[in-house]
Amino acid sequence: MEYFGYLASILIGITLGLIGGGGSILTVPILVYLFQINPEKATSYSLFIVGITAMVGAYRHYTLGNLKMKSALYFAFPSVVSLLFIRKVVLPAIPGQLFSVGTFLVSKDLLIMVVFALLMIAASVSMIRKSATNVGAPKTNLIRLAIIGFLVGFITGFLGAGGGFLIIPALLFFANLPMKQAVGTSLLIIFINSLIGFMGDVLNGVPIQYPFLFTIAAIAIVGMLIGTQLSKKIDGAKLKPAFGWFVLVMGFYIVAKELFLK
Repeated sequence: MEYFGYLASILIGITLGLIGGGGSILTVPILVYLFQINPEKATSYSLFIVGITAMVGAYRHYTLGNLKMKSALYFAFPSVVSLLFIRKVVLPAIPGQLFSVGTFLVSKDLLIMVVFALLMIAASVSMIRKSATNVGAPKTNLIRLAIIGFLVGFITGFLGAGGGFLIIPALLFFANLPMKQAVGTSLLIIFINSLIGFMGDVLNGVPIQYPFLFTIAAIAIVGMLIGTQLSKKIDGAKLKPAFGWFVLVMGFYIVAKELFLK
């Protein structure tokens, strides 16, 4: 299964390179099901892999002039605050065994995977539906942008997912950015959130297998470069709904596997 895991890791970067998001939604399932990594630790690993991959994409968009630093910082700062709170206070406080219903035991790992699957289903709906377009608001609503950033930090902290499917609409409507700038700025926010979250985990003493982590990150970066090149020939907007259906099926599969197939 590990060989499939390494192959699947390329998809993380390719997806980010092609459609500017969605790659992070694959990372935790790949780590848990193909590499047999504990779900909580997988969220830590995901933060690093997604963060490094997003950094490469953000740099590419920087060279194209697609980064809006003010909007990124207004979103990222409150997002980092809530992310670190979740990683340092909330996750460690959740007991390993939550409760049982008859013979069915609800554990912390089960909670993480089921919530992640629900996030996948929600993300898939936003991908399948036609992308929202910028409505041309007269100015950036920085307060709402910061509030949404705070909420996205909870998701990123708990699940180790970048939250690009939430960040991009927020940048479109509350930062009044064109789509290309929203994608580039989203990658920068994902990079900031993910790497700070990962560093917080390291300081909290989470054990990290660095050779493995660097290998997966390197493969994902290769995927990002491939996706970037493909994006010049393939319309990512057309691929997004197809990827959304794939994520939808994966989300329902995880729910079924965790709740009914054990």
